[in-house]
Amino acid sequence: MGAEPVAARPVAADLVTTDLTVGGMTCAACVQRVEKKLGRLDGVTASVNLATGRARVSHPPHIGPGELVAVVERAGYTAALPEPPGRRREDGADGSEEGRTEGVRLLITALLALPVLVLSMVPAWQFRNWQWLCFVLAAPVAVWGAWPFHARAARGLRHSTATMDTLVSLGVAASFSWSAYALFLGGAGAPGMRMPFSLAPAAADGAAHLYLEAAVGVPLFVLAGRFLEARARHGTGAALRSLARLAAKEVSVRQDGHEVLVPVERLAVGQVFVVRPGERVATDGEVVEGSSAVDLSLVTGESEPVEVRPGATVVGGAVNAGGLLAVRATAVGADTRLARITRLVTEAQAGKAKAQRLADSVAGVFVPVVLALAVTALGFWLGAGADPQAAVTASVAVLVVACPCALGLATPTALLAATGRGARLGVLVRGPRALEGLRHIDTVVLDKTGTLTSGHMTVARVTVAAGGLGREAVLRLAGAVERGSEHPLGRAIAAHARRSLPGRPLPDASGFTAEPGRGVRGRVEGRLVEVLAPDGELPAALAEALTAAEAAARTPVLVRVDGRAEALIEVGDVVRPGSYRAVDRLRRLGVRPVLATGDREAPARAVAAALGIEEVHARRTPEDKASLVRDLRAQGRRVAVVGDGVNDAAALAAADLGIAMGSGTDVAIDAADVTLVRGDIEALADAVRLARRTLRTIRANLVWAFGYNAVTVPPALVGLLAPMPAAAAMSVSSLLVVGNSLRLRAWQPSPVRRRTR
Repeated sequence: MGAEPVAARPVAADLVTTDLTVGGMTCAACVQRVEKKLGRLDGVTASVNLATGRARVSHPPHIGPGELVAVVERAGYTAALPEPPGRRREDGADGSEEGRTEGVRLLITALLALPVLVLSMVPAWQFRNWQWLCFVLAAPVAVWGAWPFHARAARGLRHSTATMDTLVSLGVAASFSWSAYALFLGGAGAPGMRMPFSLAPAAADGAAHLYLEAAVGVPLFVLAGRFLEARARHGTGAALRSLARLAAKEVSVRQDGHEVLVPVERLAVGQVFVVRPGERVATDGEVVEGSSAVDLSLVTGESEPVEVRPGATVVGGAVNAGGLLAVRATAVGADTRLARITRLVTEAQAGKAKAQRLADSVAGVFVPVVLALAVTALGFWLGAGADPQAAVTASVAVLVVACPCALGLATPTALLAATGRGARLGVLVRGPRALEGLRHIDTVVLDKTGTLTSGHMTVARVTVAAGGLGREAVLRLAGAVERGSEHPLGRAIAAHARRSLPGRPLPDASGFTAEPGRGVRGRVEGRLVEVLAPDGELPAALAEALTAAEAAARTPVLVRVDGRAEALIEVGDVVRPGSYRAVDRLRRLGVRPVLATGDREAPARAVAAALGIEEVHARRTPEDKASLVRDLRAQGRRVAVVGDGVNDAAALAAADLGIAMGSGTDVAIDAADVTLVRGDIEALADAVRLARRTLRTIRANLVWAFGYNAVTVPPALVGLLAPMPAAAAMSVSSLLVVGNSLRLRAWQPSPVRRRTR
């Protein structure tokens, strides 16, 4: 039943869509290059997502996937059709091995680079032959530490393109090469040589100046920025793997009167398979034998288990909570409900934020402009008759000062600080898109089961008949009978009885029998105890309790002892205590709550009324929830979805922002942009305020990063800024960005004020 994403599928009468996995992209300029190369094919449009490494290509049918892959490879990147979720490698599939390698590279680079930076920029600490020690330490950094940049720059050169890796590679190579020349041929290697710190290049003794601090500082800061960025976006696409793991791997099929265990891929429509208590239903089907309570909460959102009998339909992924079932398969593979949810998640994740598109466009212009400026500076000074050293110095200064270290660190450092602070507040945020989404949401779609409510059956109230045995005695007898039941309602009653009677063990029951869809009975201490669905005439108090239970959408259970109605127990999914405060705080933040659930109308209305939510959508399938989100977005609303189950995964991924409960399924958590770790949506209000503060920090960082280039590039062009102070300015710029971001670690939630609209 593992849902396989289709590589190519129709999207219009004359177009199909193909998804490609693209490797080797490191910046927004790479994204724009892949999109442009694919877009040059007749009738082809492409959208490339750097975070997911996916390209979604719409193309005419006569252009095959192989041709698309070839175009991407000719652009200097790798490309392949994505593997089905069920066949993806679990070990290393998330890039963890590559992440560890880059972490080691960053650590070794930092250990080698820091002494060079200190000695080069603090003249008082420059001992005899210090320059040779710096050269020895800088050589492995300039070659091995910066090797990823050199390799990608060379690959881009072969394909006549330039990215930010080109700037880094040229800046490092030029700085190190000039320093080697100065040491071996320019007199900088003389014992006792001192290099003063100056903001402008010296005219007479320029050859004695070393630029090793630029050669080590540039790769150090860029490696750090990309490492932090990779950590921030780690785990993208795990929702699809979680969906595949949710599906059953093997199934017991009836063949010639025997049960045969076969892989679920071999299951065909019409075959009968067996589902034992506690097992997951392998695929969508129709019950042909047996009766049981089936837990559909992970798939449909139903808070109460559904009683199924021959003729009833079951959904793949549901859990059999009761007896043995024989099911005839009605849908397999890509036609199942779980497979459709998987496709919805895949399609929703293929989109790209507007801010990301803008960054792609800017990056596509930024690198060529910087290269053009560096070449212009070199040519101008040589043409003006200046010393070649001055011309080279100006050109290298432009490359070094324009290296995008601060730009690369602006978002990931703020994100890292914000996510660390958010984790202490019970909120996990995945990436800048999630922060931007939290900042701007005005509508939040809330799931009921497991989000606003506890997600499991609980005794809400016990009403006893006048002149009867009393509450404790009834609970003791009912709990004793239900202790032998596997039904979720029975387990809830038995658990409540044990909690209500601490230190008093429940007695044993004999003659236990269960009537599916009706209830259980047994003898306890010589008395016949029946825990059944209410029927017949009831005492006044119990009749009133029955009416109240139905109004509150709770499940009423009648307890009879020796044929007399003694009590009515109301069982239901109770509202979480924090839900009341959370909905109120969100409303005061200007966010409109909407309830959307797969549960019945009555319990949905009851919960909405208790929380003051006006807009309610009940009996919503996963497809319906995703459609509701699309409708709300079409109305101009910026929509967040909060959920905890598989049934919420598609809506989570389709929304402007997906928010998962930490107590929910891995699928919902992986499909979401934000996870509320403590399972309490009250943390969502704190998350919104933290996002607003974080976005202000990121904007300040970006303004500084771009402003820094605007201020420092002109002096470098006219020869007023040497590479050494250029590298120092680049370093200071990065440190200021990091320092500004780290302020988020001390952020504290403040009282909520009503936002003016």
